[in-house]
Amino acid sequence: MRDQFLLRPDRIHLNHGAFGACHTTVFSAYQRHQLAVESDPNDYLLRTFAARMAPVRKALADYVHADPNDLVLLANTTTAMNLVARSLHLQPGDEILSSDQEYGAIDKVWEFICEQTGARYVRQPLPMPAPSAEAIADAIWAGVTDKTRVLSISHIAAQTSLVLPVAELAARARSRGIVSVIDGAHAPGQIDLDLQAIGADIYIGNCHKWLGAPRASALLYVRRDWHERLEPLVISWGWRPWQPGPSRLVDDHQWPGTFDVAARLAIVEAIDFAKQVLEPGRQRCHDLVVDFAREAHSGLGLCALGALAATAQMVTLALPDCDAFALGRQLLQDDGIDVAVNKWSGRPHLRVSVQVYNDFAELDRLLQSLHRILRPVR
Repeated sequence: MRDQFLLRPDRIHLNHGAFGACHTTVFSAYQRHQLAVESDPNDYLLRTFAARMAPVRKALADYVHADPNDLVLLANTTTAMNLVARSLHLQPGDEILSSDQEYGAIDKVWEFICEQTGARYVRQPLPMPAPSAEAIADAIWAGVTDKTRVLSISHIAAQTSLVLPVAELAARARSRGIVSVIDGAHAPGQIDLDLQAIGADIYIGNCHKWLGAPRASALLYVRRDWHERLEPLVISWGWRPWQPGPSRLVDDHQWPGTFDVAARLAIVEAIDFAKQVLEPGRQRCHDLVVDFAREAHSGLGLCALGALAATAQMVTLALPDCDAFALGRQLLQDDGIDVAVNKWSGRPHLRVSVQVYNDFAELDRLLQSLHRILRPVR
């Protein structure tokens, strides 16, 4: 599989979760769409845009078990979260409940909104290692007060790689009249998704990471009773259109002005490839990261953040005290290993995220490098 991706052959790529990677068949489809748009831009961007996007939304909606009219495509999850946060019109004293494992850019979105509105961002600490899904849900829910207006949590935590119990938390939020917003940046393609079963008011997910679509393609799912409450970040021709489309959500947000539509058109091919190749490879990828975590624990004493059964294709290990960013640079420069090494909660951590193009020989190379570098540190 490695030769079927466009990744540099002189690198060991163990950070798929950062930006994803296109298989050659998907990237070729993307280029065909680009050429088609370039051959007749007025047709693609003016006359037939809505008609061409409809089957893309339908294919993606079927994949995540949602109504296509409750789903719209945007550039990325950060854009979608900005749209949602700005639409809530929070008041001084209102609280946004989250966890201490959220993606940094999303933390910044809520911090900005709080500065503008006087609301308060509450980041509940999660027990580490996480003993169970119920313990995670209870730890987050312990932060609920009569001022909680929004529950904003990740489906798969980017920092710790844990799959969080979002369906349970969305149900609790609905029972208290709290709007639930799920950041599923790492979910589509990495795990099975049923948005109807999850029951969140709003669900956001990237298509370019684990689903393997070209970049600048993300989904925003919104329950029907929330369509009219979300205000577009960009006012364009879809706002109060001459001919209303399938839903207010699609009208308001599908067309932000001229952009490269080819990435979103290629989502259909990405879904086909995911079903044929990526989904059958999920278990092997999970086994790879579990085996790696066990080897790292037995050989180096490194502990995974949470039960390995609660991970998918990513695992995060706590490192001994060291300069995390220097370690990441050393692994890349000296060994050609591209892996995520960061600081979270003041401690250095290493996150390995693998796709079907990886094998254990590459993870073994990482283990050997860590043995060489970390022994002096310890």
